[in-house]
Amino acid sequence: MSDEPSTTAAARPGGTGTPAAATAPDVFETHRRYLGSVAYRMLGSFTDAEDVLQEAWLRWRAADRTSVADPRAYLTTVVTRLCYDQLGSARARRESYFGEWLPEPSLSYQETPASPADLAERGESVSLALLAVLEQLTPAERAAFVLHDVFAVGFDEIAASLDRSADATRQLASRARRRIKAGGRRADADPAEHRQAVEAFAAASARGDIAGLLAVLDPDIVWHSDGGGIVTAGARPVLGSAKVSRLVLGLVNKWVTAEAAVEFALVNGEPGLVWYTRPGVISGVLAFAVADGRITEAYAVVNPEKLAHLNAPATPPGV
Repeated sequence: MSDEPSTTAAARPGGTGTPAAATAPDVFETHRRYLGSVAYRMLGSFTDAEDVLQEAWLRWRAADRTSVADPRAYLTTVVTRLCYDQLGSARARRESYFGEWLPEPSLSYQETPASPADLAERGESVSLALLAVLEQLTPAERAAFVLHDVFAVGFDEIAASLDRSADATRQLASRARRRIKAGGRRADADPAEHRQAVEAFAAASARGDIAGLLAVLDPDIVWHSDGGGIVTAGARPVLGSAKVSRLVLGLVNKWVTAEAAVEFALVNGEPGLVWYTRPGVISGVLAFAVADGRITEAYAVVNPEKLAHLNAPATPPGV
């Protein structure tokens, strides 16, 4: 795959691209949030997404922009190819990672429907559970799925980004959907049902109520955790409601102190929990998959390196 997109491949018929005379910083900043959202969903890491944006900016600044018909399409191609390369090296790093590798979470606190403008910039919401399943895809499958199913990019444009035919990219996206369906657990709750399950989990945990936990946990629940070898966390998933409920109560007894607090938040667009060891310092994020009113999977991210973007004063790239 060529590192640089051709200007003709980046152009879309009928596109509303920025005039060629526009300055590089203005054009790039116009699309930065969208590009950051693409990179994050491709990589599952804000840190890696920011690295991609920095490199994309350098390539955009050095490009012959006078012949770029559609800057957004051109920059999408640049970011896609950079992410494609990054995924190849990331896979090798993650194979030697201590314990489970989970994506870096995003947080928000406002449960309002996304506007058309937000959807254009941020794409459809992608849960932490889905991001974890995307790790099972090849880089090409992930790119096709993210661009088409999350950001509604046409297959002709994706084909140009991946140096493949439109039919081949359709097949990549279709194969990705099948693999996601086969690799994911049930998670079909609506937002209200999802939040109700999370609230029941939080209340039972706070009370030390094992019966309450067993009532809200699916019998076949899978508990995932990521401490990165920095913070104590299970090296393998914990299976079954009996084991998970005991694990949760043990974690509560160990980590909940007078300074600690647990708050509700939207984790990658879905109701979840945030654990503060002291005011303003996030030490853990918990995401859930819910079906039939019960939690089928839980994802605990406690690796401080994966929470740094939440504790830093700067705003992370687009989510």
